Amino acid sequence: MRCVPLRLTGLALALPAAVLAQEPRRSTAEQRETVSITVYNQNFGLVREVRTVDLARGRTPLEFQDVAGQIEPYTVIIRAPGAGRFRVLEQNYQYDLLNPEQLLNKYVGRRVKVYRWNSVTGRDEAFDAEVLSAQGPVLRIGNEITYGFPGRLSFPEIPENLISRPTLMWLLESDGGPRRLEVSYLTKGMNWRADYVMVVNDADTQGDLTGWVTLDNQSGTGYRNAQLKLVAGDVQRVQEDLRRMRLQAGMVAAEAADRLMTEEGLFEYHLYTLERPTTVLNNEQKQVTMLEGTGIGLKKRLILPGQPYYYRSQTGEIASNQKVSVFLEFANSEANKLGMPLPKGIVRVYKADKSGAQQFIGEDRIDHTPRDEMLRIKMGEAFDVVADRRQMTWRVLSSCQSESTWEIDLRNHKDAADEVDVMEPVGGDWTVVESSHRWERVDARTFRFRVPVPARGATKITYRVRVKWC
Repeated sequence: MRCVPLRLTGLALALPAAVLAQEPRRSTAEQRETVSITVYNQNFGLVREVRTVDLARGRTPLEFQDVAGQIEPYTVIIRAPGAGRFRVLEQNYQYDLLNPEQLLNKYVGRRVKVYRWNSVTGRDEAFDAEVLSAQGPVLRIGNEITYGFPGRLSFPEIPENLISRPTLMWLLESDGGPRRLEVSYLTKGMNWRADYVMVVNDADTQGDLTGWVTLDNQSGTGYRNAQLKLVAGDVQRVQEDLRRMRLQAGMVAAEAADRLMTEEGLFEYHLYTLERPTTVLNNEQKQVTMLEGTGIGLKKRLILPGQPYYYRSQTGEIASNQKVSVFLEFANSEANKLGMPLPKGIVRVYKADKSGAQQFIGEDRIDHTPRDEMLRIKMGEAFDVVADRRQMTWRVLSSCQSESTWEIDLRNHKDAADEVDVMEPVGGDWTVVESSHRWERVDARTFRFRVPVPARGATKITYRVRVKWC
């Protein structure tokens, strides 16, 4: 098997007259033996299909029909397995598709029929007209020039340079006979996204996660019984010089497993393969299940966020009834009933009420997440846990050094005790001089308190921070 380079990639170019005198061979979607599509979440896809075509000996034109309407013709690769001569001398992409606008444009300066319904006679009246302009259109009927003429246009024939569907026209040179052609190309208009649905238990300690893939095909053609592959990752594409691209189609699917989709590494990305053929029609959104995980361990966290500017000036009370954010955390690991690299997408979370009906409780967007990484999903703001934050003292130690003391009141109005993470980002060179609760350094700019708050009770945190910023 060898990859045949294309000597010329043109757009609607004419083949040599001697070749045009031959009847071109045609290949349509009905001749597809296999087809696979690899969709990238960057609005493009790779199409690979195999067709057996009976070729004439010597030079012959071949119309390869039913390619994607948004094909990038300069990315086409043809493989011709087996022995024998096979060369691609020219390639032309014919995209001047038949539609009312294009048909009218081709008939400028030519004559058409206009049919107008006559309610008195109960039948259509026919008028001979010349198309002067496709805008309007502007017509010459008899000795008058008019536009907006009520009626339907009738054309005597389809112009030769209009085609009903996107077509690759090749000039081939071969020994003739049936040849198995493997054709690959990139096309725009294909995209996919991941969506996740999580259902948490009553105690907010476990959840069931289902991952969905939503595939959007706007490429201009459909693919029946196709093998579907999805690539997650940020693939570099050179927008200024796409004509130089040649994409080798050497992706190999993983062996089937007890999963709805198998996953494998592909360079620095991840490839997901649906373990059954599926039909992807043009202008269709299709959803397929990517993964299912049950009994996933969760940790609910309440977090009170701070701000670095709190420690730069004399402020007094910062906030009364400050919102406390709610997050769910879980590990993407095999030990936690997951472990598949997760494509970026939106996680929507549900929980059953007392009647058993599932209620929506929040959503958040995740980025591409490798296995064995932690995920944190923001659910919203707590209703029954609030905080007051006050600066109690402010003292200037030097031109770029200050010290301040703080009080944070955490109030829990629920019937169960809870824990709040108080996250305090601080700029400059800082130190916590004293505090009522144990604190920990998260990083060079952040410290944290983890504070239990009793049911229907309150907890007060006091601390003093010294900051130097020059």
